[in-house]
Amino acid sequence: MQAHAKSTAALDGIRVLDLGTFIAGPFCATILGEFGADVIKVEPPGAGDSMRRLGTDTECGDTLLWLSEARNKKCLTVDLRKEIGRTLVRKIAAKCDIVVENFRPGTLEKWGLGYEDLKRDNRGVILVRISAYGQDGPMRAQPGFARVAHAFSGLAYLAGEPGRVPVVPGSTSLADYMSGLYGAIGALIALHSRKDSGEGQVVDLALYESVFRVLDELAPAYQKLGQVRERMGADVSYVCPHSHYETADGKWIALACSNDDMFARLAAGMGMPGLASEAMYGKKEKRLAARDEVNRIVAAWVKSYPCSEVLAICARADVPAGLLNSIADIFADPQYRARGNIGTYPSRIGDLAVPDVVPRLSATPGAIKWLGPALGEHNDEVLREVLGLSEHAIADLRKQGVI
Repeated sequence: MQAHAKSTAALDGIRVLDLGTFIAGPFCATILGEFGADVIKVEPPGAGDSMRRLGTDTECGDTLLWLSEARNKKCLTVDLRKEIGRTLVRKIAAKCDIVVENFRPGTLEKWGLGYEDLKRDNRGVILVRISAYGQDGPMRAQPGFARVAHAFSGLAYLAGEPGRVPVVPGSTSLADYMSGLYGAIGALIALHSRKDSGEGQVVDLALYESVFRVLDELAPAYQKLGQVRERMGADVSYVCPHSHYETADGKWIALACSNDDMFARLAAGMGMPGLASEAMYGKKEKRLAARDEVNRIVAAWVKSYPCSEVLAICARADVPAGLLNSIADIFADPQYRARGNIGTYPSRIGDLAVPDVVPRLSATPGAIKWLGPALGEHNDEVLREVLGLSEHAIADLRKQGVI
């Protein structure tokens, strides 16, 4: 692909064309951009990506979500409803390593931008395709958002208290972000494969698949034992105590005892070492059989101390425990501060705090260069530098309403 000046960025020299909308596809491109890829974000003129209006409005006309998640992207407006616009995008794709999209299956093909079309101009192109149900199967043409993916994957069924209405499992956009992560992994694997073959490939991912993949032993437990896990609130089906407990000062902690040794340390820290004897709850099987009683004992103990003291006791006993942080807690937390998990960067609405880049690489770290740009901010730069268009040609495209 295009040769660029060397830098410490791991993906320096890699060019990505982001054709996605909302979160899933664009987040995939965002991750690649954080580690040095040159990301060109294509949006329709006038309206732009719908993510510009998803979230909390700001004085610059774009939402906080856009400002945070469109980081490091060069924004180009192109009207894909026009043949000349589609031709323009195809020419740009011919100079890209990765193209990311999350339209319904068949949409790119309708525009003449499907994988076979792109491959004719660029045999090494990698096409990341994220859709509700994937590129094949009886549901391939159906629409879907992350909330529906949470339901279809089996996650939403598990979220909430027993016998109560299933709840949103944390963020309503979790499946979008997870699919973006898996999309980025797929793109990087495909890049590695291309080193030997010179051939690109398609990365095909359904929103629900990224969530289903991380539901621990749900599938084998059903296949082997016929077990259908039901809602358990904060509990976990195969370990105990492993839940959320309220402290004396009205705060909540998460406490995890994943094996017998951890429970023995907790019991000692509680001043009740006999709880971990073989005659009582020393073995996992006995704790699971008496889950309600074990939880009652632990909850009563936690409730008798303020949060800071409970956490201190658990730390001395080497038992994993932590505060259920609100975002206010997170901003005040020294661990977040030490790790630099929240970065403050200039934006079109002034300095803005956003989640910073992860993971941390020692030799080729990622970086946030700028936050979400204005609509069409990089039109001239991209068309001039990537396609070599003259100022006159760019002005003509603008006059025709293509950009």
